[in-house]
Amino acid sequence: MSDHDQVKTTPMNYDKNRPKAANPVKIEDLSIRDGHQSLFATRGRTEDMIPVAEMMDEVGFWAIETWGGATFDTMHRFLNEDPWERIRTLKRYIKKTPFSMLLRAQNLVGYRNYADDTAKAFVERSAANGMDIFRTFDALNDYRNFETVVKGIKAAGKHFQGCICYSMTEPRMGGDTYNIDYYVKKAKDLESMGADSICVKDMAGLLAPYDAYELIKALKAGVKAPIHLHSHFTSGMSPMTHMKAIEAGVDIIDTCMTPYAYRTSHAAIEPLVMALLGTNRDTGFDIQLLAQINEKLEKEVMPKYKHLLDDSKVSIIDINVLLHQTPGGMLSNLVNQLREMDALDKIGEVYKELPRVRKDLGQIPLVTPTSQIVGIQTVNNVLFDDDKERYKMITGQVKDLCYGLYGKTAVPINAEVQKKALKGYARGEKPITCRPAEVIEPELEKAKQEIGDLAVDMDDLLIYALYPVTGKKFLQWKYGQEEPPASVRPTSMEQVKKRDELVKKALAGELVEKKKEAPSKSDNARVFNVFVDNEYFEVNVDPLDGPPVINIAQLPTAMPMAAQAPAAPAAPAAPAAAAPAAPAPAPAAAAAKPAAPKPAPAAAAAAGTPLKAPMPGMIVSFAKNVGDSISQGETVMILEAMKMENALPAPVSGKIAAINYKSGDSVAKGDVLCVIE
Repeated sequence: MSDHDQVKTTPMNYDKNRPKAANPVKIEDLSIRDGHQSLFATRGRTEDMIPVAEMMDEVGFWAIETWGGATFDTMHRFLNEDPWERIRTLKRYIKKTPFSMLLRAQNLVGYRNYADDTAKAFVERSAANGMDIFRTFDALNDYRNFETVVKGIKAAGKHFQGCICYSMTEPRMGGDTYNIDYYVKKAKDLESMGADSICVKDMAGLLAPYDAYELIKALKAGVKAPIHLHSHFTSGMSPMTHMKAIEAGVDIIDTCMTPYAYRTSHAAIEPLVMALLGTNRDTGFDIQLLAQINEKLEKEVMPKYKHLLDDSKVSIIDINVLLHQTPGGMLSNLVNQLREMDALDKIGEVYKELPRVRKDLGQIPLVTPTSQIVGIQTVNNVLFDDDKERYKMITGQVKDLCYGLYGKTAVPINAEVQKKALKGYARGEKPITCRPAEVIEPELEKAKQEIGDLAVDMDDLLIYALYPVTGKKFLQWKYGQEEPPASVRPTSMEQVKKRDELVKKALAGELVEKKKEAPSKSDNARVFNVFVDNEYFEVNVDPLDGPPVINIAQLPTAMPMAAQAPAAPAAPAAPAAAAPAAPAPAPAAAAAKPAAPKPAPAAAAAAGTPLKAPMPGMIVSFAKNVGDSISQGETVMILEAMKMENALPAPVSGKIAAINYKSGDSVAKGDVLCVIE
């Protein structure tokens, strides 16, 4: 006889004050962290969380996830918001419900393992700023990376939730690696570390309903800590998985408010509330209150973000995730990376290469940062490898992984790949077997010396320590040393309305408004060649104040008459009467004046072999300076792409004649980064 009947019915009662169920399912809401991270690239702003904060505090959630994951990175990099301030601000509105964060163990909220001093300080400051529950995971399920942060969580008297990253090598749970015994053993390891609760983290929505039932039953029998299920909707299975997990006795479920739900996010809370109504697992939530919150979100918040929603296909389910097991966020990153490199036609090859790379790198779970590590290396292999050689361009993070800086992989790394990755590796060519942080030198004191007075407290210092390039730029914005660009400013509802009006006009064929007839072209019209980002336009300019006039007296006396002709096109910009008394600038200076071109003027004139950006990204640092000698294959600079670092080698031996960018600059594919002569 089947035991899949653990939910019992009770008298139906819709009242918000109905009697409490015998064993209510606890709910953690992820809307204002994982919800917008999954759907809107983590672009949710604090100001757009405040309108519903007090209402959400009244629902009765076990916890509300407010921080961690990608928010720390995105807030300071793209939103010009202080990540620490979000916790403090939301605490003023959400006073009863505990705050939860996603902590990447020794990775903290970054993409590498940080030193113990940084990890300790980060946990201390997170707790002091108002964090209550630390959902802690390691991408490799290597719990040695938990040691430092767990000590800090316990010392602060906070809730330590240990995660098991769910992964598979088969179409369903099982096989030699990721089976029931693997997960139960990991749960027991977490309980021995003092986990207050244990979370199964299904980041790609791969956990099937009946596998969930067996897994939760086994975990409930194996450990005493409450079991929490985190399962993304990506594949469409999570609502069914939730129900079978509930039957198996799961204690806590993750959901989102409907506007933040589905697609690559999570299942919605409202259908679950109604499904459990009148059962012994009734959440006890007031569906009317949830409806009010949704209405406010739909009217006052979501219009600002709907343009970020992926509308490239109609379906909200990605069935392909069941085939290639690629998490939605990783998949969107791969697609965007290929599109920016004009190589979207290679996506099929990427899907085929991805499981090979994952196997080469030790069958690691695909979750931040390992999903990015596998993803960008897969793209590199597809675009840069040939029949003679694989892994021609290996990222810094893959080298770190092969060395052991991320921890121990589920199965051994491919020996040939590991040897190639570690050839010439700065830390040594023999992998470590100890806890990764043991070989990482303390970082905070060095960071303090580097950033100086720009970091006024430990929170500022940690922003810089975690993200030296973008963190420094944010602190310069924060303290008025630099003007933040328009791209980091918030969008108002008025701007949304104007944008929507333009869309309506476009759909109605009315976007191009009628204009008065063009005047006839005079004999003074001049033809100019205009170049914008490698695109060429021919533009006719007809001065309204007559033909251009050249003030011969103001030209340098030493200039030959034959050289005066090129100065004429500059005259339409300023009539002769308004000309300054000082000599006109030389042509080279005038060419350098516009802010649009990024390459330095000296670089444009440098002769030699260019090093071009193989992909779009951000310049992190330089290994060489102008005038330095360099050998072919030696690293010139580090380029960050998809948050992974790529060491760009010199295409030839010689001397660095020019460097066209500085640290923190964004570059496009094909941009000339430097010139070697």
